[in-house]
Amino acid sequence: MDSILIRCEGAPNAAPEERVYTPYGGALSLFGAHEREVLIEGPAGTGKTRAVLEKIYLLATKYPGIRVLVCRKSRTSMTESVLVTWEEKVIPAGHPCLLGVSGRRLQRSQRRSYWFPNGSQIVVAGIDDNADVMSTEFDVIAAFEATQLAEADWDALLTRLRNGRMPYQQVIGDCNPGRRLHWLNQRCNRGDMLRIHSRHADNPAATAEYVESLGRLRGARRLRLLLGLWADQEGLVYEAWDPQRHVVPTFTIPGNWRRICSVDFGFVNPAVCHWYAVAPSGRLILYREYYRARRLVRDFARDIVSLSAGEQIERTVCDWDAAERADLEAAGIRCTLAYKQSVVRGIDAVQARLADMGDGRPGLVILRDALVRRDEALAEVGKPCSVIEEMESYAWPLDREGRARRELPVQVDDHGVDAMRYAVCYLDGTGTKAAGLTWA
Repeated sequence: MDSILIRCEGAPNAAPEERVYTPYGGALSLFGAHEREVLIEGPAGTGKTRAVLEKIYLLATKYPGIRVLVCRKSRTSMTESVLVTWEEKVIPAGHPCLLGVSGRRLQRSQRRSYWFPNGSQIVVAGIDDNADVMSTEFDVIAAFEATQLAEADWDALLTRLRNGRMPYQQVIGDCNPGRRLHWLNQRCNRGDMLRIHSRHADNPAATAEYVESLGRLRGARRLRLLLGLWADQEGLVYEAWDPQRHVVPTFTIPGNWRRICSVDFGFVNPAVCHWYAVAPSGRLILYREYYRARRLVRDFARDIVSLSAGEQIERTVCDWDAAERADLEAAGIRCTLAYKQSVVRGIDAVQARLADMGDGRPGLVILRDALVRRDEALAEVGKPCSVIEEMESYAWPLDREGRARRELPVQVDDHGVDAMRYAVCYLDGTGTKAAGLTWA
């Protein structure tokens, strides 16, 4: 297969739209794969997502009446990532599937499905958000950012492959590599899933400058996003961190729960604001996260005020920069200086929160849809886009023997974890006397 001609008939009297897609390397292998379970993995920027979506489009066009599920762990996370690629690069301009029943193009955030003229349907859903998905039958399922899924999620998706309108039924996962012992890597190692490697050479759009930017990453992120290796971060600060335990499905926070915000300032580095609620059990819940680079403080402040509308925020705990804190105060945000005298002591407080509270659950959890908006400019250069992504790379420096020096963590990609530390120290009263601060 050298290239694929994509045609769209469009309106009855209009000339068909055409474009060409040429798959290389791993993408080409994906088009020829008929195995029931397939994982296309590799570094950042190799065209994995585009390849999966192009295959889906080809199958939906070729086989009338098939049903395809396009999913991630949560539906919200797809709006500014997968669906942008789908609508702007894969679907030809003017394709009828872009229109709703009213004949108007729907907003991506409102999308539940795309209907093709031949009766094929592409369903868009989050695994955590849509119980109906698990009662529906499909021919093909594409699970993006598959490392975010639990193995039980994957097994449940396999049970939905029974629509029978294609010669084969298939679940496709795409991902950047993660931890070596991740269940996806182990499943492939056992031979239960076809592993397809994707490389930067497979993507003509991956420039030398882009690959060079990935080369400036550190630790496990460099190994995973530049070299495509399943790798563990040596000297992790938060060794207890487990996304399967600490990241939970989104739920509505009761209005009477205590709430605070915490802020880490930034511009070239991302500015971060966290919203935390305290459950009656004492469990701390990060229910909203703002994580954006190149945002002026006054605009950042307005965003915080807007996102907090209607909520009783007790206090905003923030970094020490006086000028930036003044901009928050000018916007009506009540600020308190964060405890920063001992980073290690603050880390210990967070570690204690990550531990089991005695009821089988940790004392600090993050809602899966907490992130307000993914900063795709950060993602493009392999940078974390949330505190969840920071947790697996936040590490102690290593000595010559490769042992962690528990003095001060490496100060790279630490903006979300800093905001988390500020919040925990405030709520736990860590260092209050030593800091000479009033926390009320």
